[in-house]
Amino acid sequence: MKQREMFLQADAALRSVVDQITPAQLDLPAPAEWSRKSNPTLRDMLALHAEDEAWLPAVLEGRTIEEVGDTYKGDLLGDDPIGNYDRLKESATKVANGDLDPDKVVHLSYGDYSLGEALQHTALYRAFQAWSIAKHIGLDYSLPDVLVENLWEQIAPDIEMWRGFGVFPPEVAVPEGANREVQLLGKVGYWRA
Repeated sequence: MKQREMFLQADAALRSVVDQITPAQLDLPAPAEWSRKSNPTLRDMLALHAEDEAWLPAVLEGRTIEEVGDTYKGDLLGDDPIGNYDRLKESATKVANGDLDPDKVVHLSYGDYSLGEALQHTALYRAFQAWSIAKHIGLDYSLPDVLVENLWEQIAPDIEMWRGFGVFPPEVAVPEGANREVQLLGKVGYWRA
């Protein structure tokens, strides 16, 4: 299933960035557009990703918000934010690597989708957050080539549709002769030098 491959690649990319965040960087302000919270910090963003990782096994099992309730509310990061995020990520990865039916209907907070589509949606968020967080904290980082190619294949034909839903900001110009990653980041509106 191509969507699962892309999800696992995006999830690994995000973890590789998260694992490079220092404790001091967790208090850095995060861009306001990354969160609905006022004055978000990088720790707030990591908390959102931790909650997303915690929810994923239940989502892939087909459980609803009502069925899960408040199970994943509260501070999932505790005194070991990176370690706790990694543990939640490992649980989600184990389930994502299981025997999954890509056509099974699963329940996201914004609607019901096939499991394959849900993994694709989640991959989009994680891939571009990996790149954005890396740039935000000054890492010399590029998305893995195989992930870039999967993103081109699976989302490039529908970028304008996604943009219409508010997922992507306006396209930005990239340098002439830019590589595939930079071209993709420009198309989805995330590129910055």
